[in-house]
Amino acid sequence: MCMTSLRIQVVVSPEERAAFRAQAVREGRSLSEWLREAARSRLAVASAIHINSVDDLQAFFAECDEREMGAEPDWDQHLQVIRRSRVAGLPDPAP
Repeated sequence: MCMTSLRIQVVVSPEERAAFRAQAVREGRSLSEWLREAARSRLAVASAIHINSVDDLQAFFAECDEREMGAEPDWDQHLQVIRRSRVAGLPDPAP
């Protein structure tokens, strides 16, 4: 992935820097990589869908209906797939 890199400066206390760096090392990452991932996680949480009312729920389902194509299989079809997958991984019975 080709990415233009920009530097930013973040002011932290020496104690925070030490704690951040130690955690990054424990995870096998550089401090920069660890901070980027922490920031991405915060963005993901902030942009998550929050459903707080019936109207929110209906709007969410309407958005899903617009986005998805085809028809959802009925529950019996789901159960058949589940049952087949349970037996698919079993060893063949002994002769």
